Amino acid sequence: MSQTAESAVSEDAQARSFAPARPLPIAPASAIRGRVRLRTLTNLRWMATCGQTVALFLVYFGFQYSLPIAACLACVIFSATLNIILALRYPPNHRLTNREATVYLAIDVLQLAALLYLTGGIANPFALMFIAPVVIAASTLNLGNTMILGAVALGAASVISVVHEPLPWNGSLVLPPLYQAGLWASLVLGIGFTSVYAWRIASEGARMSAGLAATQLALSREQRLSTIGALATAAAHELGTPLGTIAVVAHELERTLPAGSPEAQDARLLRSQAERCRMILMKLARPDEPMLGGTARLPICALLDDIADQYRDEELEIVITAVPGDREVPQPQVWRAPELLHGLGNIIENAADFARSRIRIEASWNASALKVSVEDDGPGFAPDIIERIGEPYTTSRPGNNAVGDTEIAPASKMGKHEGMGLGFFIAKTLLEQTGGNVKALNPPGGGARVSVSWPRGQIDGETQPPPGEED
Repeated sequence: MSQTAESAVSEDAQARSFAPARPLPIAPASAIRGRVRLRTLTNLRWMATCGQTVALFLVYFGFQYSLPIAACLACVIFSATLNIILALRYPPNHRLTNREATVYLAIDVLQLAALLYLTGGIANPFALMFIAPVVIAASTLNLGNTMILGAVALGAASVISVVHEPLPWNGSLVLPPLYQAGLWASLVLGIGFTSVYAWRIASEGARMSAGLAATQLALSREQRLSTIGALATAAAHELGTPLGTIAVVAHELERTLPAGSPEAQDARLLRSQAERCRMILMKLARPDEPMLGGTARLPICALLDDIADQYRDEELEIVITAVPGDREVPQPQVWRAPELLHGLGNIIENAADFARSRIRIEASWNASALKVSVEDDGPGFAPDIIERIGEPYTTSRPGNNAVGDTEIAPASKMGKHEGMGLGFFIAKTLLEQTGGNVKALNPPGGGARVSVSWPRGQIDGETQPPPGEED
């Protein structure tokens, strides 16, 4: 391979290594739940089969209680056979769909109901095991399949509470109907309470995991931008020397060529363009200087004006005011941290989406604290949403299945964009990583207000805080 070809391959590999990765779509929490591994259910079924076998042998051979042992063992063998068939049909790491998992758990419920029918119905102490399959479904499946399995369990418990074989016992043990009704009621309440509790806990965990994944995606985007900046700085350093050589050679050619000749003009143009390239590379090598009009630190009002400028239009007025608590305290110089820019930008964008005509952004400070408030004249937050502001997937925007959208979504406002309700969660998480405290409320005069406060020196100190630093 020639040197030129090797250089081209090397440059292509380097470009690929610094190319930003395509962001993966964030699936909603409802899509994340489910997909249970078959091995998990088969292991639980083997445990249940062993426990049922030990209980049957202990009662029949140990306590000498009379029960239909052959029919009971047939139920246990059915579960073991089902496990063997599934193990032969699917690989160990096979993942079940919600429908498949619901069917297999329903089979477990019916097998348990058959055993209890043969051994006394709900008067059997092991009737409590009806709760186990429903709780498993509530913690792993979606709400619809959980309700289906709960209905199957409640139906089976209701049937065997009325129709069942006598309870194995030495002598005659007949429980009063009222006591059996109490057993049925306690079983129904137990299934309902534990399944709802397990579903809520699992749902919150899934939503939090998805929201944190979206936050990491936003931060990874900022990190990729930083990587591109580092690459530009390295390129500026490497290209500075050859451009300097080109400028020197062009200057020498300009001196040796006859004045006014076309060749001298070309040499002069070459030298001027080389100097222009060197100036551009010098700006790239110093990202703190205004290549795109930004600086490392800005006064808080200038920073807010810079963030809010892209949301101004003819129909929306954005007013930024400064309220110093003490005239002797100068306006804070705030670092342009990616978390700060992204978080405040999301809050201002949300206010712009729902404001009728005006947004008021207020920056106040004193010797101990710095506060930024964003207030719009829109409908405000709904009472049932404001208590959950900051949780992932809290939104009233239409189209909550818009995967990947990260708009903030204060409810009761009909916004311009569809979203998943991750925006405020992301903004709150990023701003809290800068040491801020985020609060949302409805002011007495109407509208919605989001306030962020920091202790002085957290975002306006002499040294820039490292990414992700928290109090």
